[in-house]
Amino acid sequence: MNISATIQNSNQANKVRVATNGLEKEMQIAGKPEGYGSSVNGGELLFLSLATCFCNDIYREATRRKMDIESVTVTISGEFGLEGEPASNITYQAQVLSIHHSSQEIAELIQQVDQVAEVHNTLRKGVSVTLKQTS
Repeated sequence: MNISATIQNSNQANKVRVATNGLEKEMQIAGKPEGYGSSVNGGELLFLSLATCFCNDIYREATRRKMDIESVTVTISGEFGLEGEPASNITYQAQVLSIHHSSQEIAELIQQVDQVAEVHNTLRKGVSVTLKQTS
């Protein structure tokens, strides 16, 4: 699976696109009210990425287990220090509701997804990020 993300920003304009295997989607993220930049920061988007990954993976793994899930709520929190410092103390909570499955089954599903969530595992592994070009 090949994934990319692009932001084009200028004064009062913010265009965000993501693509998976060439299937492109536009996302609505407002620009900053004062002009340049996005109204959300990268840390917020990183945490949203973790939450989205876990949520989607809950549904994927529940389908594999033939479990019916009514809703999923995932909350990620953490800290960023000074400019240039990485995040720390990232924690998350997940609430998964199902009227057809026991709390034990839900707990096992959550634990399994914690093991396989790709974005979580990417951060846990500490993958390199390389600048390819500058202009």
